[in-house]
Amino acid sequence: MNTSASGVTARGRVVIQKALAADHEVHVAETSRRGHATRLAQGAAAAGADVVAVLGGDGTLNEAANGLAGTSTALAIIPGGSTNVFARLLGFANDPIEATGELVGALGRGSLRRVGLGAVNGRYFLFHVGMGFDAEVVAQVERRAGLKRYAGHALFVFAAFATWLRHYDKSRPRMALRYPDGWVVDDAYFAICQNANPYTFLGNRPFNSAPDATLDRALAVVTFRDLRFARFLGLAASALASGARLRSDRSVDYRTDVTEFVVEGYGPFPYQVDGDYLGETDRLSFRHEADCLTVVVP
Repeated sequence: MNTSASGVTARGRVVIQKALAADHEVHVAETSRRGHATRLAQGAAAAGADVVAVLGGDGTLNEAANGLAGTSTALAIIPGGSTNVFARLLGFANDPIEATGELVGALGRGSLRRVGLGAVNGRYFLFHVGMGFDAEVVAQVERRAGLKRYAGHALFVFAAFATWLRHYDKSRPRMALRYPDGWVVDDAYFAICQNANPYTFLGNRPFNSAPDATLDRALAVVTFRDLRFARFLGLAASALASGARLRSDRSVDYRTDVTEFVVEGYGPFPYQVDGDYLGETDRLSFRHEADCLTVVVP
């Protein structure tokens, strides 16, 4: 468990542990630094654990998934972050206590699902990677990490406007995307690669930037070739509905069932993985790996 996650409380930890321990042998471990959940999950899988349950946000889940990919140990999710995208897209409640009840029921039924993952520069991701503008938004949020527990989604909205106005160069394309079939998008201002939809949630509203993305298909890639405010606002409004406009808008390159591609920057660009900012790079290599992680589903 990540006790620093914005949705994790002392009382909640006690209730969740008791609920799980009622019918299962439970060993509790707390993360203490970035990357720790990967090592804990690897150790549990090597020791023969049937399930690794993670109480934390999407970043902690990503780390645990990287430790469990390719093993038979299942990943179970108890949402403890500010948004909990992966738990919610699987169908779990956003409240950790309610989700624990759903998890206990799922474990009793043996409700498991084998899913595919994306990988970027060798690191697995559960639902998305953002390159460019959205990654800079995540960076701005992480610089104010102490406010996440209290401000929630309002902090993300504030950071998005602040990034648009002051922190991201919209005067020129930032990267090119190259696909194995020879297709090249050489005027990308920013791009999102999704292993599942939605990209995120704003309150209870899913942000459907790649409505065709599912855990049973290869990757969806959405590339924005125009960041003029009115056009981008219209696309964002569509994503808060069905997302259908992103499939057909001429300023968007929308591709599905992508098994691999490469992103090359015109200089360093920021990127984030499953909501965790990972810094700047000038090249990313993506691939899809089918049927490589077992997850508990409600």
